[in-house]
Amino acid sequence: MAILTCNNLSIGFGAEPILDHVDLDIDKGERLCIAGRNGVGKSTLLKLIAGTFEPADGSIWRAPGLKVATLEQTLPVRENTTVFDAIAQAFEQTGELLSRYHALLEEIERGEFDEAIQERLARLQSEIDHVDGWAFDHKIQGMLGRFGLDGSQTLDSLSGGWLRRVAIARSLVTDPDIWLLDEPTNHLDIPTIAWLEQELLNYEGTIVFITHDRALMQSVATSIVDIDRGTLTRWDCDYRTFIERRAHQREVEEAHNREFDKKLGKEEAWIRQGIKARRTRNEGRVRALEQLRRERAKRRTTREMKLQVDSGERSGNIVMELSGVSKSFDDKAVVRDLDLIVQRGDRIGLLGPNGAGKSTLLKLLLGRMAPDTGTVKLGTKLEIAYFDQVREQIDPNQTVADTISDGREWVTINGKDTHIVTWLGNFLFTPAQARSPVRVLSGGEQNRLLLAKLFSLPANLLVLDEPTNDLDVESLELLEELLIEYQGTVLLVTHDRTFLDNVVSSLLVFEGDGIVREHVGGYSEWVAAGGRFYQPGAERDTAGDMQRAGNKAAREQTREEKRARQKLERELEALPDKLDAVERAIASIHEEMAAPGYFDRPLDEKRALESKLAAHEAEHSALFARWEELEGELS
Repeated sequence: MAILTCNNLSIGFGAEPILDHVDLDIDKGERLCIAGRNGVGKSTLLKLIAGTFEPADGSIWRAPGLKVATLEQTLPVRENTTVFDAIAQAFEQTGELLSRYHALLEEIERGEFDEAIQERLARLQSEIDHVDGWAFDHKIQGMLGRFGLDGSQTLDSLSGGWLRRVAIARSLVTDPDIWLLDEPTNHLDIPTIAWLEQELLNYEGTIVFITHDRALMQSVATSIVDIDRGTLTRWDCDYRTFIERRAHQREVEEAHNREFDKKLGKEEAWIRQGIKARRTRNEGRVRALEQLRRERAKRRTTREMKLQVDSGERSGNIVMELSGVSKSFDDKAVVRDLDLIVQRGDRIGLLGPNGAGKSTLLKLLLGRMAPDTGTVKLGTKLEIAYFDQVREQIDPNQTVADTISDGREWVTINGKDTHIVTWLGNFLFTPAQARSPVRVLSGGEQNRLLLAKLFSLPANLLVLDEPTNDLDVESLELLEELLIEYQGTVLLVTHDRTFLDNVVSSLLVFEGDGIVREHVGGYSEWVAAGGRFYQPGAERDTAGDMQRAGNKAAREQTREEKRARQKLERELEALPDKLDAVERAIASIHEEMAAPGYFDRPLDEKRALESKLAAHEAEHSALFARWEELEGELS
């Protein structure tokens, strides 16, 4: 049953519409993936569904009372805001009241308890009661427990993976009917992606999501919506079946276009024959030709990247040799006693969570960083191209063409000269973009530019540190094909599981405490062999275990869960003493109010005492409510 319907929808921001009179029904409980190349309108469609954008034409029907929540591409800003407050923002004014209430409780817990605080606490509790805010507070506390979050931590102390959890909790706490996710895996490591995948599979509502992670699409999506040149096509199947069916559809379309162009060519030749074409008896054929021209003009074409790389002169058989290499930072071992030989033609992937030391190992391998102990020997005749994930090789103030040219007008690839503008066109840059500064490019465009720069020079060793970030699926597949056919040596860091499976011949796996082991095969083979992720620091969440078995008991054994549980137990142990103190304060006020002559006191004194009593009673109720919550969470 449809809960949202897009009817004859159109929107555009330039000469051509992004979405051109498209229709879409979204059914209850389905998991819909929006596919298509960068710039085709995927995020625009999400914003139309969310109501952020209004269509230029057409309409959107939403079921009465439909709640929609969005998980944005960008992570929450690292700022001095608590996790509780960040999640509470989903409830706007009620969330603000709850944030102030919990901040006040923290002050009380630190011993800051005076008459002014008592009055503020009483007022806040009254306002929260008025808007039924305790139900919202319960939902926030539930999200904190579900995702293993500490509500008192600040966002500026969290890693990217934990910030993603905060964002997910904020988008889910409102119990949306439709959950929209725009590139949720961007810059996440594989353990966090696996954890997110499990959350999506467990979600009982409707999901509409955009991702370039093919493994996530295959696992999660029940239907695919493909956006291509302004049109929208729905495929009710999994991702692999969609790829097969779309390929067949494109073959049919290409065959139709060839026949159409053949017919148009014949008619164009006929019209050029001369005056005979303009005789009255041929006017119908002339009109038919004009109609063919109009149809051809409406055809919208798509461009594809044309990747080439010159593998240059063959390197020596031994590309790199490491013997007893170790590297530590602040007494934390990143690499410990690593022995490794890299041979010509190897395609090696580095596998591990964020913070494990993958980029550090690449720098050790390239000689850009010295090991603490051991030796690194580089082979002979090496020509190295290095793709760094932070794009340090790109000057944002240079033009796109100057970034590639280094004073040249031509690049030579496999013995063939290609003009700089033509070379950039192979990477989907227009002549106008070639003259533009790098700083105006999107993240995906900057990644393409860096690939264009690297591949413009001969290289027999490609070192690629997260080259897949921000690339669409078709660009990823082209890059895969290039690397598979490449005759040189490849060292690769990526969090794209499918990319690892398709490209690498072996893995260097970071197992924690500086241990790096070699595993023959790709990611899926490593998992099948019982491979498990370790989690450094705050990232330790056994996401690999959850991916394979959904083992919730395993989550409770993690360091963070243990710390959180211990914190709850300490809080519960302290509650009886706090309750006793509050009850004594209440009893003391009751005695004072029952004393002879109380009603003869000045009005201001009586109001102050009554306000103090109300604050103590509010605190007493809050402590009992917290006691019930803690017992529930600990059980």
